[in-house]
Amino acid sequence: MEMQEGRKGIPSLLSSQGECIASNITQLIGWTPLIELKNIAKKDGIAARLVGKIEPYQPLSSVKDRSALRLIEDAEERGLILPGITTLAGVTSGNLGIGVAFVAAQKGYKFIAVMPAKLSIDKQILLRYLGVEVILVDPALNGFQGLLDRVEELKKDMENVFFIDQFTNPANPDAHFRWTGPEIWKDTAGKVDIFVAASDSGGTVTGVGRYLKMKNPSMKLICVEPAESAVISGGEPAFHNIQGIGPGFIPEILDRPQIDEIVTVTTQEAMDMARRLAREEGLLVGISSGANAAACLKASSFSFSFFPGKFYYDDLL
Repeated sequence: MEMQEGRKGIPSLLSSQGECIASNITQLIGWTPLIELKNIAKKDGIAARLVGKIEPYQPLSSVKDRSALRLIEDAEERGLILPGITTLAGVTSGNLGIGVAFVAAQKGYKFIAVMPAKLSIDKQILLRYLGVEVILVDPALNGFQGLLDRVEELKKDMENVFFIDQFTNPANPDAHFRWTGPEIWKDTAGKVDIFVAASDSGGTVTGVGRYLKMKNPSMKLICVEPAESAVISGGEPAFHNIQGIGPGFIPEILDRPQIDEIVTVTTQEAMDMARRLAREEGLLVGISSGANAAACLKASSFSFSFFPGKFYYDDLL
């Protein structure tokens, strides 16, 4: 596997001696800033340094921008897709679809997003604005399997359809092993004792965890999941309101053996922490980020949290 020192992103443009102009929007993906959560740590009497990686600074405001780019690039490298010929199709709860949408638009692919009908209208509007065909599926019809079945129907009914599958494709965690993990290691000077990340597809916690443990085998990896649907912990899938994490099954790409601890967070805890991050740290992040930060407070030593994106505000207002 090719080793990289993270995506260059905006800092590479700023350090240029010549023009500071990106050749296209995908060049802006990567190398998001770190911030210490001093106000929350002080108020809660936490001796650890709590540090967050601000993924809302990505072009379309989510860590899924990284996964989307790598999933598409990997398919191109393997000769599986061609711009103007292949139609991309994917199951998404919002942010992965948005990431695929802008990368696909830049590269010249048509994209069809299959989504649960219960998701908020703002994500549907944004996807359509990016030129995406949105297909809504009633989640009562076989749950997640119903979404996959709809993609299979598309593949039968249309020619040259490629499934962007974040739950089974190793290119997803590879994005974080190649880029996100090295960024964190470099920007913390290797001083990460604990890495905390919630699991949706499992790409972030698997890829970053794999890289950081390669650099420091004693680093502790904590996976966060909704308390109401704690399937990784052995519980039953159930409804919860932490959009963007906890799909209700254990993804194929999730590297369960490398996880040292699983922390469950309730929807209310995640919402409360998201509000605190806004009001005490000035960070406008969503509920899944609140879940990560809430779990971080239960850890110790130099704790590192991950703020995946900011598109899930509906229930916070």
